[in-house]
Amino acid sequence: MFQLHERLAADTTLVCTFDLCRVLLMNNRVWPWLILVPARAGVVEIHHLDAADRVRLIEEIARASAVLEDLFRPDKINVGALGNIVPQLHVHVIARGKGDPAWPGPVWGSGFAEPYGVDERDGLVDKLRRRLLTGSNP
Repeated sequence: MFQLHERLAADTTLVCTFDLCRVLLMNNRVWPWLILVPARAGVVEIHHLDAADRVRLIEEIARASAVLEDLFRPDKINVGALGNIVPQLHVHVIARGKGDPAWPGPVWGSGFAEPYGVDERDGLVDKLRRRLLTGSNP
């Protein structure tokens, strides 16, 4: 049975559920940052997914990337699956801009983190959910 890793649960808010992945918002307002977690028990690496789920994962990453690009107009979308601290397979999709505080370096270990206020987070989750699930304008 699938269970979200406790670290991901503590650091994120559920936005929506795709066919394969749970889509989470990272609680760091410095960057528009989604995390996609395939809802498959015990999966640690992308190659552990069956072929159909690997295709589904890429399509869901592309969907999340397109929404972040449309909403935030970043210079670059960073996509990464590290898993050094959280072994459960999860993929980061982060909208980056040349003016962001860690540019051009990685966001991990940058020391830049600022949690969302409740109202800001809830508003962003609603906007993202509408766009991710229906493609409608916010």
